[in-house]
Amino acid sequence: MTRWLFPPASIPSLSVVGDDRRFPVRRILCVGQNYAAHAREMGADPDKPAPFFFAKPADALVVDGADPAYPSATGNLHHEVELVVAVGEGGVIAGWAVGVDLTRRDLQAEAKAKGRPWEAGKAFDQSAPCGALTLGALPDADAVIELKVNGEARQSGRLSDMIWDPAGILAKANELWSLQPGDLIFTGTPEGVGPLVPGDRVEASIGGLTPLSFTVTS
Repeated sequence: MTRWLFPPASIPSLSVVGDDRRFPVRRILCVGQNYAAHAREMGADPDKPAPFFFAKPADALVVDGADPAYPSATGNLHHEVELVVAVGEGGVIAGWAVGVDLTRRDLQAEAKAKGRPWEAGKAFDQSAPCGALTLGALPDADAVIELKVNGEARQSGRLSDMIWDPAGILAKANELWSLQPGDLIFTGTPEGVGPLVPGDRVEASIGGLTPLSFTVTS
């Protein structure tokens, strides 16, 4: 029997709609600038030929209705609503969820300007709120994806606006990694990303999936 110096951390997981089992999360990959309008608002070329990826740790997840805290070392926290793909056995898509990629935009911008990694801007604690997982096929490949802050619409688009669809993203990711059961992929965000402050109520939704809501705490 393995003996530990201290108890190991619990496995991050997502609840599953209509199922008492949970989806154990192995790692989180994220696709950058996968909607043309968002790529333009970030000053990038929307016709870039291949998706690019960055990562968040699995324990960055915020699940089951919990509220993320406003992170340290930033004065410009941004929201990015995203379709989340869950990889199951055999490396195929097992299900889907609504996620929000929280970003320390000031730290990310500084890293980009200096050609440095994005971890401090993207991979911080509680940076990946995610809703319950819906198993099976995506209910509507053209569904509306949107995010509201304090009842005001901030982001709105359609999943069909993605430059790379989920199948294409999965294929490209598999060229770089051996995707395994438990991997999550955040597939990019539509235009309208913007700041959050403590006390803001965020409501994120994608047609046919369980919506995600949370309040940013201080």
